[in-house]
Amino acid sequence: MPTLRALECLVAVFDHGSVTAAAAALHLSQPALSHQLAQLEREVGTPLLERLPRGVRPTVAGRAVHADAVAALAAADRVLTTGRAVAHGGAGVLRVACAETMTAGLLAPVLRASSGAAARTRVELTELTSADEIAARVADGAADVGVSPRPGRDGVDAEVLGREPLVAVLPRHHPLADTPGPVPVAALGDGPVVHYDPGNGLAGWLDTLAAGHGVALDAVTRTRSATTAARLADAGLGVAVVPVTALPAGAPGVVRALDPAQDREVVALTRPGRDPVVTAFVAALRRRGVPVHAAVAAQLTP
Repeated sequence: MPTLRALECLVAVFDHGSVTAAAAALHLSQPALSHQLAQLEREVGTPLLERLPRGVRPTVAGRAVHADAVAALAAADRVLTTGRAVAHGGAGVLRVACAETMTAGLLAPVLRASSGAAARTRVELTELTSADEIAARVADGAADVGVSPRPGRDGVDAEVLGREPLVAVLPRHHPLADTPGPVPVAALGDGPVVHYDPGNGLAGWLDTLAAGHGVALDAVTRTRSATTAARLADAGLGVAVVPVTALPAGAPGVVRALDPAQDREVVALTRPGRDPVVTAFVAALRRRGVPVHAAVAAQLTP
């Protein structure tokens, strides 16, 4: 396989018309440049330059490979340019796996803030409902960054971005809708509940919460989406327990804190030794924190 140095020597000789001038341009001795050319000719299997009393002249083979040598050097230069740009956050593709409840409230503002004309990093987004699945994608190299609740598995680095409350969304005609203050977890057993599909990590969490308070849940329906669960509660199907990041602006239904209060860590998941682009992205997420929409905060305030 020809070295880039050998190709550089060949192109320089073509450009300058002599070994002497090419060696001077590349800051090489003439013997060193001649050695590079001789090695390249041995690999190609035929002379590329005809040595003349004064200067050199390309052979037919030399003229044939010259364009490819120029293209190879240009490609190598692009490798350096692109790599340096990515290192400074200016270009490249960042693969993000995000909990679907956190895409709009947490991730979208960070993406919007970094989407100016000068920002050339493209984000490939995958939305999932399981923190363990997100962690697995990061650990396996299928994603560069994960944004999710803290997963149950190891193998990735987790940086805390903040904590988010989990709240009850009540139908507007629910007996507790007009009662101020938090909703007791025990009250979840008093009527139908909008539950989660087992593929959503909230399903197991909600079952564990209910069991810890001696509550049997009457699951009127199940969904993979926490945002859908909130909307189904607003439609009157039953009470939903959702993270605040899943609530759209305006907060459907009547939102109440739970008693005892429930919250969870929101983390950025990365592999050890993350690169500068990932580091900068995680820093932007950390600065953003976990937002609670004003309409939701107003309902949660006693």
